[in-house]
Amino acid sequence: MQKLDEEATARINSNASKLVPLPPSNYGKSSFIDLKKRKTGSVSAIEKAFNISEREHLDYEIVRMFYSAGLPFNLASNPYFQSAFTYAANHNIVGYLPPGYNLLRTTILQKEKANIDRLCTNIRNSWNEKGVSIVSDGWSDSQRRPLINFMAVSDGDAMFIKSVDCSGQTKDAHFIYNLLKEVINEVGYTKVVQVITDNASNCKGAGQLIEQEFPSIVWTPCVVHTLNLDLKNICAAKNVESNQVAYEACSWISDIIGDVMMIRNFIMNHSMRLAMFNEFVSLKLLSVAETRFSSMVIMLKRFKLIKSGLQNMVISDKWIIYRDDHQGRARTVKEKVLDDLWWDSINYILSFTAPIYDMIRFCDTDKPSPHLVCDMWDMMIEKVKKAIYYHEVKMVHEESPFFQVVHGILIDRWNKNNTPLHCFAHALNPK
Repeated sequence: MQKLDEEATARINSNASKLVPLPPSNYGKSSFIDLKKRKTGSVSAIEKAFNISEREHLDYEIVRMFYSAGLPFNLASNPYFQSAFTYAANHNIVGYLPPGYNLLRTTILQKEKANIDRLCTNIRNSWNEKGVSIVSDGWSDSQRRPLINFMAVSDGDAMFIKSVDCSGQTKDAHFIYNLLKEVINEVGYTKVVQVITDNASNCKGAGQLIEQEFPSIVWTPCVVHTLNLDLKNICAAKNVESNQVAYEACSWISDIIGDVMMIRNFIMNHSMRLAMFNEFVSLKLLSVAETRFSSMVIMLKRFKLIKSGLQNMVISDKWIIYRDDHQGRARTVKEKVLDDLWWDSINYILSFTAPIYDMIRFCDTDKPSPHLVCDMWDMMIEKVKKAIYYHEVKMVHEESPFFQVVHGILIDRWNKNNTPLHCFAHALNPK
């Protein structure tokens, strides 16, 4: 009997399912060398053919370069980033070392500049047939150095000429004129049709000197900058004796914009208030630089979008129990945000500045638009008039003192900055 029991037990154990041990916790992190030891010869051949371990190692070398240097991830979409590693992987360059700091900023830089100049030869050759415009613009870099850029534009193709550091220089009309003259002579004055700058008095004076020196070249003020000055004269009228009429008619706009900036700064300049704002509003408050075109209108448009969120914030329990050193200003913010008349004023400003803003957006592109400027300016004035008359509930034949002021600003700026080139382009427009 004992023998029969042992045989039965043996049969049961042999028929029981066998337990397969699970892989260790570091299985996913194990190297491909360990994987090769566990796999069959056919898998090892695939691994060898595709260099799986080497590919993985190279991936980590690349990402460490990104992480350690703080490089932006969109660098990975740069075609030269892709082609550099593709070329290195497809060629046997044993012992190759990438260029170092000094080589990048000296020899290779000079050779690449010569290569770019060679690639731009076809563009330069087209200037004899199509003509070219010299475009100049001033700006400041991260070190606050005043720079003036010069570009050549022809048939939609723009080419950088040079950038001049104006530190320690007086940027008067004669200084800018000499810089423009150097660029014109470098390009060839017979190829240059016009010189485009902003509307500053020194640039205008330089443009007039260029026209005297080169009668075939026209100075053209930037249309976008002209429109931006229109908005500035309307939305931030100066309180000077020569501008008293415009200031009295438009000072209320400056007050509204001042309120908007006060509310924005009150929220942005305190972490607690900013956290409260982010809880009620999904959009962010913009930090628009004053140098940006139509910055005031952009800020008003954003406030209109976040109106409901702002109102929910100032009537919430968190705003009520919030206490700090600016309780008076907090009450002012709440009163403004809940004031329907204040929001009506913002909507009114956006309504009659919308045509100007739309024209700025249209002209501030790479598409040629001089042939459209004359018609668009007239249409813009008509749209501004329509918005103002609609708000004031006036008939077309009636007079509006406010529109007369706005109309005067728009016409005065057009008379100062339109050129014969705009008229010729308008006359040649098939439409």
